[in-house]
Amino acid sequence: MQNNYVGEVGDGNWEIMVEKQPKPVLVMFYLNTCSHCKAIDPYFREFAETYKDSCKFFRLNAELNPWVAERYGVEGTPTFIFTCAGKMIRGMAGVSHPSELKKNIEDFLKDGSVCAANITSLKYDMSLYG
Repeated sequence: MQNNYVGEVGDGNWEIMVEKQPKPVLVMFYLNTCSHCKAIDPYFREFAETYKDSCKFFRLNAELNPWVAERYGVEGTPTFIFTCAGKMIRGMAGVSHPSELKKNIEDFLKDGSVCAANITSLKYDMSLYG
């Protein structure tokens, strides 16, 4: 089941597609062998169409894109991360019920930009070696 509202993202285009995206973003980390991912995917696509005007939806194959998966602490699939203004607002692992995912999307869209405005980013240009 395909639609034009869910894009595929990976290590190579993560920054431009997710971190620099002006709209809120929801990413589903998945594996091709994950039965729970396959079960939730049609609902993820349905929600992408429903909320297309206020949020971007992407999928990321965690096995083929280990850099992003490791960076966001993904240890299993399906895992969903919600970002706003390039900042991770929340993460959800092991979601298997569509109503739970939908409620989290609605809460994120209602409160996400406020949360992003209240986050102070860490500076990673520090070195332990002086």
